[in-house]
Amino acid sequence: MADPATVEDHPTEAPAASPTTDARRRHDPGARGFASDNYAGAHPEILAALALANGGHQTAYGDDEYTAHLQDVFRAHLGPEAEAFPVFNGTGANVVALQALTDRWGAVIAAESAHINVDECGAPERVGGLKLLTVPTEHGKLTPELIDREAYGWDDEHRAMPQVVSITQNTELGTVYTPEEIRAICEHAHERGMRVHLDGARIANAAASLGVPLREFTTDAGVDVLSFGGTKNGMLFGEAVVVLNPGAVRAMKHLRKLSMQLASKMRFVSVQFEALLAGDLWLRSASHANAMARRLAEGVRTVDGVEILHPVQANAVFARLPHDVAERLRKRHRFYFWDEAAGVVRWMCSFDTTEEDVDGFVAALREEMAR
Repeated sequence: MADPATVEDHPTEAPAASPTTDARRRHDPGARGFASDNYAGAHPEILAALALANGGHQTAYGDDEYTAHLQDVFRAHLGPEAEAFPVFNGTGANVVALQALTDRWGAVIAAESAHINVDECGAPERVGGLKLLTVPTEHGKLTPELIDREAYGWDDEHRAMPQVVSITQNTELGTVYTPEEIRAICEHAHERGMRVHLDGARIANAAASLGVPLREFTTDAGVDVLSFGGTKNGMLFGEAVVVLNPGAVRAMKHLRKLSMQLASKMRFVSVQFEALLAGDLWLRSASHANAMARRLAEGVRTVDGVEILHPVQANAVFARLPHDVAERLRKRHRFYFWDEAAGVVRWMCSFDTTEEDVDGFVAALREEMAR
């Protein structure tokens, strides 16, 4: 046992430096690329909100003052029946939302390029226990006609039952559904007894692109459940499942816990959403990211030999260029291939992308193409 006198003699002595106590900055804070809006740090206003929520004790698992107030924040944007369930991440949000809308024998119709189909490691099917029915689309957007390719066989016990249509706003290819397009999808799905889920990982970018309130292409268009993204728009972590039609779901709290998406210190997710949505931070950040993507597209169009593949409607630019050029350029500015065999790349802009970042990238692209 330690000698109490020895402990008292050195009450403030700091521990020896170690990998766990010697914290230091391990990256260049001025380095930015075009790989993903997930690469960006947290917005300073979000960090300030986190500090505000820190200190003292608050009830765990969502029974805190910040999560209670968050309901009013979301309802101001999405209507009086909206109920928000904060979660850890986007895949978790989608899995919880789709579970809430389907039976064990249920299926979800989605675009072939949808995040739930391509980028979630099979979580909706393996964890959510549902079947994905996907269809190819132009520019990543479903239509009522495309939905009907899989919307059949409800009485066929040999086939998973189509119960949900899932759309992404904005899409994985950077395109944006109009409110009228979403309303047509919702009416079509509801007429066939199906519900509609909207994956809104970049929903703020879509609203900024359309110039309309969030409610106009969600609640008012007929969407039943929404996965609301925050991380890609400046939050440190966290998303939310927002129920817009209470009659469409059941046991949301239980599903969130069952899916390992219940945060014990939920106040730190909720206060970020409050900082994002109570004012105009969500719109400022998304509008800036969209503007940088437009600037990037305009610059790229002046470079011979580079082809932009999809309409640039949010914060993403998809292009085709020679493979060797892309490889050299990636060593100067980080980004990803979208389809390496076809020479297709994706360039993403974020809330902290600057005009100098964009112009420098276009100049580097021009240099590499000239080689």
